[in-house]
Amino acid sequence: MYSQPTIAGGRVFFGADTGYVYSLDAKSGCLAWGFQAAAGIRNAVSIGPVKGHGSSAFAAYLGDLRGNVYALDAATGKPLWIVSVDPHPLAAVTGSPILFKGRLYVPLASREEAAGGGPDYPCCTFRGSIVALDADTGKQIWKTHIIPEEPKPTKKNSRGVQLYAPSGGGIWATPTIDEARGVMYIGTGDAYSRPVNSMNTDAIMALDLATGKPRWAVQHTPDDAWLVGCETNNPSENCPSNIGPDYDFGMSPMMRGLNDGRTIVVTGQKSGEVFGQDVRDGKVIWKATLVDRLARGEITFGGAADDRNAYFGTRSGVIWALDLKSGEKKWSTPVAPTPQRQSGQTAALTVIPGVVFSGGQDGVLRALSTTDGKQLWEFDTVRDFMTINSIAARGGAMGAPGPTIAGGMLFLGSGYTGLGNGRGGNVLLAFEPAETHSTK
Repeated sequence: MYSQPTIAGGRVFFGADTGYVYSLDAKSGCLAWGFQAAAGIRNAVSIGPVKGHGSSAFAAYLGDLRGNVYALDAATGKPLWIVSVDPHPLAAVTGSPILFKGRLYVPLASREEAAGGGPDYPCCTFRGSIVALDADTGKQIWKTHIIPEEPKPTKKNSRGVQLYAPSGGGIWATPTIDEARGVMYIGTGDAYSRPVNSMNTDAIMALDLATGKPRWAVQHTPDDAWLVGCETNNPSENCPSNIGPDYDFGMSPMMRGLNDGRTIVVTGQKSGEVFGQDVRDGKVIWKATLVDRLARGEITFGGAADDRNAYFGTRSGVIWALDLKSGEKKWSTPVAPTPQRQSGQTAALTVIPGVVFSGGQDGVLRALSTTDGKQLWEFDTVRDFMTINSIAARGGAMGAPGPTIAGGMLFLGSGYTGLGNGRGGNVLLAFEPAETHSTK
């Protein structure tokens, strides 16, 4: 199960690595409908009203790992429209398309970051983008590239393969909408090739909702060009010289108001640093470093925030609470991994009043007090389950999406390792408060 569950109209919507999209009854888990997309679905489904499609009143919007975007009838799963939003063969929608006032905003990332280091690949031509679509028709309204300059030929490698630059700047996570200011906030990825001509890589940006034009951009790691597989003693000629640290942003900025009237966005970087920035101009108000030594992948899929604190888990295995106004570290809770299992708290966190939840790479869901970080309870998902559809299931690592909480229930996918090496699994679990259920 790749995507975080979405709860709407008494249903649970989610996508899987197979590209299959599910709509289940939230109380019973029974299948309402299913749909087969062209590729895996890593993003959460957005639900909202749709017009112009007969009796279809609400649509389920999602994207796949081949750059396709879908609008499905939320009640039946019938396709209403399907569009490809980028011609690049390795374009992918990993962040959730977000629906707002009749427009669907779709972030684009790319699998080229993994393919680009191969000596037979013409690296690299993807440049991250975000697309605004008419939610009723799928028609493109505007498109903004994170790297404005089109890639140009640079040199050929010894195999005669043409190489290109600039490239990169993928948007891996969901945009954050600021209705009051008419903007969205996004985090961007690293570059894939040199020279790195753009200040928009490894950056937090504000884009105008109406036009897509940048309002401001603040780059947090300059000159970061990185490809998978290039950190070896004998890298291919495609690999960027002076390989970068891969300190891009893999999470959505979290917008929060402060008690002094200011509004900030809080974003964790893969390095293990967290930034609080003024939404008006991107100015850094505070920075918190959550690790003793900066390292790739410390904060990848996101934190959570309430009206006082921001909460983050790290690959090093610590859960932190930071004061929203100052970035001060309020508490930290080291999490000892289950023996003989992968360690780390890399999945996105979820917070409700009084409790913050973290799913671990070891497959354990933990509930901590937001007051002091003390653990309230835990549930080990690495076990065999009897499922309502009579298919053998076993839980595993929780490396990317966090739990979803709605209607008095908690929904959790177990078995997606994210970028880690934990145990795989194939189960969706639904919890309700212990006082309403006879078993744990």
